[in-house]
Amino acid sequence: MLTESAVTTMLPVRDAIRASQFYADTLGLRKIATAQDGTCYFEAGHGDAIGLRPLPNPVPSQNTAMSFEVSDIEAEVSELERRGAEFQDFDSGELRTVNHIATLGDEKAAWFTDTEGNILCLHQVTE
Repeated sequence: MLTESAVTTMLPVRDAIRASQFYADTLGLRKIATAQDGTCYFEAGHGDAIGLRPLPNPVPSQNTAMSFEVSDIEAEVSELERRGAEFQDFDSGELRTVNHIATLGDEKAAWFTDTEGNILCLHQVTE
């Protein structure tokens, strides 16, 4: 049943206009709809979507809210930085980034936040 369903990830936002500009201009996603409650929906690939839900006092998760699987993480990080995304760097314990990218076994990952504080990730399986 659910294994064949498209997924819509809902993210809390304070300013839907500002957040929508980030998802369109910085991430390059296509806006597909705006609901009556102000939620803006973006196409996310493979039939999935992202909903930016305006709330009066949103509290973003302190963990990764959403991760995009990419085939060339170095190129994606470079392009998103060029478009204004600010990546996080880590140097603690086993989590260390080089040029914003952490290698975690057979996976590489890089984290950044949207304009509303939601933590987003790029990841690439390197097997």
